[in-house]
Amino acid sequence: MAMEFLTPNELSRILKLHPFTITRLAREKKLPGFKVGGSWRFRKDEFERWVEQQDHDRGRRRKQQGVTGGHSN
Repeated sequence: MAMEFLTPNELSRILKLHPFTITRLAREKKLPGFKVGGSWRFRKDEFERWVEQQDHDRGRRRKQQGVTGGHSN
């Protein structure tokens, strides 16, 4: 199975963020990515794991705060 890569534009559509925000988060090591030449790339499998981890961490924080049910945005 070939590795799949995503661009900042593709991630921006998935996360509903501006592409510049995607590259800033990658530079700050808040998103798993790497540069090829001058262009950022993101491994799809690593991005999917990152999303799952964010969801897991969010659930753990909500549990620690005693928040149950519904969304509080």
